[in-house]
Amino acid sequence: MANRGNFGSKIGVVLAAAGSAVGLGNVWRFPTEVGNNGGAAFILIYLACVIFIGMPVMISEFVIGRSTHANTITAFRKLAPGSWWRIGGIEGVFVAFFIFCYYIVVSGWTLHYTVASLTNHLSADQDYKAYFQNFVGSTWEPVVYAVVFMLMVHFVIVRGVERGIEKASKLMMPMLLLIIAVLVICSFSMSGFTDGVSFLLRPDFSKVTPSVVLSAVGQAFYSLSLAMGCLCTYASYFSPNTNLMKTAFSVGMIDTCIAVLCGFIIFPAVFSVPGVEANEGPGLVFITLPHVFNIAFHNVPIIGYVFSTLFYLLLMLSALTSAISLHEPVTAYIHEEWHVSRRRAAWMVTFGCILLGIACSLSMGIWNDYQIAGLCLFDLFDFISAKIILPLGGIIICLFVGWRLDRQLVYAEVTNHGNLRIRLFRLYIFLVRWVAPLAIGIIFIDQLFR
Repeated sequence: MANRGNFGSKIGVVLAAAGSAVGLGNVWRFPTEVGNNGGAAFILIYLACVIFIGMPVMISEFVIGRSTHANTITAFRKLAPGSWWRIGGIEGVFVAFFIFCYYIVVSGWTLHYTVASLTNHLSADQDYKAYFQNFVGSTWEPVVYAVVFMLMVHFVIVRGVERGIEKASKLMMPMLLLIIAVLVICSFSMSGFTDGVSFLLRPDFSKVTPSVVLSAVGQAFYSLSLAMGCLCTYASYFSPNTNLMKTAFSVGMIDTCIAVLCGFIIFPAVFSVPGVEANEGPGLVFITLPHVFNIAFHNVPIIGYVFSTLFYLLLMLSALTSAISLHEPVTAYIHEEWHVSRRRAAWMVTFGCILLGIACSLSMGIWNDYQIAGLCLFDLFDFISAKIILPLGGIIICLFVGWRLDRQLVYAEVTNHGNLRIRLFRLYIFLVRWVAPLAIGIIFIDQLFR
C-alpha cells in the first residue's frame, strides 16, 4: 500500500469526488424525475434527502476509505477482520463493475449524439424516435461508440490517481460548469423560459405523495453515486488533513446545483414547444430534446446547432466523469489484491466491461429475444444493480459505520484526530444509524415490489 496514489490538492479531492457524483443521473435522470413528480416541490424534497440521507452515507464511505487507505474490499476486511461485514466491500466492487457494463452502453449513446449534433445530423426534420430506436437496435454502431467511450475512460485510469483521475477532473469539471453556464444563458432567449423557471421554482405541494418522496430519496442515492465503491475508493486517496464533512457538503451541493441548472436548460426548451410535456420520461433527452432544440431555435439555426452540440457534449462529459469513478474501484482491487500492475489491472477491467457491454448493447437489438424473467440483459443488469444491490449496499454501509465501527475511530476520522471542531457529529451518527438505513430500506422494498 506504500506506493498507492493520492490526490495532490484539496481542489482535486473535491472535483474528483464531485465528478464521481455528477453523471447521467444529473443531466438525464434528475430532469425526468422533476418532470414526473411536480417540479419545484420534488426539488425541495430532493435537497432534504441529499442533506439528511445522502451526505451521511457519503461521509460514512469517506470514513471507511480514508481510515484504511485501501481498496473497498480490503477496507472492510481491515476494519472488521474475519466477519461477514466484508460483504459490504464485495458489494461495492461488484456493483461498480455490474453498473459499468451497461453504463458504457448509455454513455456510448451520448457520444454518438454529440458527434451527430456536431456533424449536423440532428438538425434535419426527421422522426427522432425512429432515429433513436434504429441506432440503439443497430448491431454494430452502438457497440463501436461504447467501445470508444470505454477506451477514453481507460486512458484516464491507466495514468493513475494524480496524473489521471485528478488531472482529468480538474479539466472536465470546469468544462462541464462552463458549458452549463453558456446553456443557461442561451435558455434566457427561449419563449418558454418563464414557464420553465416557474415550473422549477414554484412548488406545488398538492402533488407531493409518498411515491414522490420515495422517488426523491432514490434519486439522491443514485445521483450521489453512493454504495458503488466509488467514493470509498476515492477517499482512500485522501490526505490525512482532508475535511470529510466539508468535502461531502461541497460534493453534495455541486451535484445538486448542477442537477438544478440542467433543469434550467431543459425545461425552458420543453415549454417553448407546444404539445411537449415536462414528464416525457427517459426518452426526453434522446428523442424529445433534438426535436425541441430545432423548433425552439428555428429562427436562428446556428444557435440551435451550438445549443444542441454543447448540450450533448455536457451529457457526454458527465457520463465520462462518473464512468471513471466506476472503473477505479475494480481496478484498485485487482491491482492491490491480485498483485498485478495497475496497467494490467485496468486492461482486465476494460476488456471484461467491453465484452459484457457488447452483450448489453446487442440485447436491445438482435439479442432482444433472449430474456431472463422478461428482461433483456441490459434491463436485467439495471434491475439487479439499481433496485437490489445498491440499496442493500447502502444499508450495510450505514449499519457498519453506525453500529459496528468503534465510535472513537469514526470520531477521529471525521475530526481529523481532533484537529477539527465538528458540532454535528452526534447528528451525523443519529442519521447514519437510524434515518438513512430506514429510508433506504423503504426504497428497497418499494422498488422491489413496485
